[in-house]
Amino acid sequence: MGDEILSQAEVESLLSAMEGGGSQTPEVAVTTQRTREKVTPYDFKRPERVGKEQMRALQSLHEGFGRNFGAALSALLRSIVEVRLTSVDQLTYSEFVFSLENPTCFNLLRAEPLEGNLILDINPSILYPIIDRLLGGGKETGPLARRPLTEIELRLVSRITNLFLRELQRAWENVLALELSVERVESNPQLVQIVPPNEVVVLISFELAIQDVRGMMNLCIPFNTIERISSKLAANTWVSYGRTGTTRESADRISRRLDGSLVELIVTLAETRITTSDLWGLRVGDIITTENDAHNLLHVAVEGVTKFHARAGKLKGRKAIEVVETVAPPEKVKAAS
Repeated sequence: MGDEILSQAEVESLLSAMEGGGSQTPEVAVTTQRTREKVTPYDFKRPERVGKEQMRALQSLHEGFGRNFGAALSALLRSIVEVRLTSVDQLTYSEFVFSLENPTCFNLLRAEPLEGNLILDINPSILYPIIDRLLGGGKETGPLARRPLTEIELRLVSRITNLFLRELQRAWENVLALELSVERVESNPQLVQIVPPNEVVVLISFELAIQDVRGMMNLCIPFNTIERISSKLAANTWVSYGRTGTTRESADRISRRLDGSLVELIVTLAETRITTSDLWGLRVGDIITTENDAHNLLHVAVEGVTKFHARAGKLKGRKAIEVVETVAPPEKVKAAS
């Protein structure tokens, strides 16, 4: 064995062999101790067909998707919605189906040019509060309904699923240009068989939180659907999601969306100070004097930031202002001073 140092366990094995009368030689005892290896069980019912690199790619891709979907859903519901990626696992299709509630909102998706179908499941515990919010409900939610969705509720849910598909399409555009659509909606997940029960699927789970209400959304992707594009997932193309540089097309697209945005515009005519007693004594027709001259330029603020200087006037019998000049940003003002 040369200069190799024996461990404590090997020393004890040698002593045991010597005390046993030579029934086991020291070399055999040491060899038996060293050949012990950790055995990892392998379940042939759940083969890991998706590589670790692809799983990491899917996780990173859908983490960015969850943030964007949460922002879009918050805008739709006029309430803060937190969307958090909880897990990315691979399991069999039968395990996925039997883990769902019945009834539920089971959306069968078509993703061109991928083969087969995807599945979007929305848990009733978060779905009905969302529907209640869309119908103008308050903070308090009623008892959870255990029934299939009505036709009106399906129409409302389609707004959520279309928003989900639109953000998912943007998340995948650096990997593959997808055309996503909903083929049909089922309430009993066990009636839908898109792949064999033992087929491996990738389950991407999101937790949605609206105030104190929480629920799950699950995206199920069969492995045979993404098998032929697995190399693209391994090529780190997903890293550029959300980090792409500004292009002329993206700038024009953002500008078109901002054109219709409403902003707050405030024109400050003058500022002055009065005592509380004078304030309480004000009546209709009273005049408040200021130190601002009528010919001085007025400050025009957009969303609380002064952007323009203007003059007061009238246009067609209505009060108006005429923009005279643009105010330089604060950084430029500091640099000039």
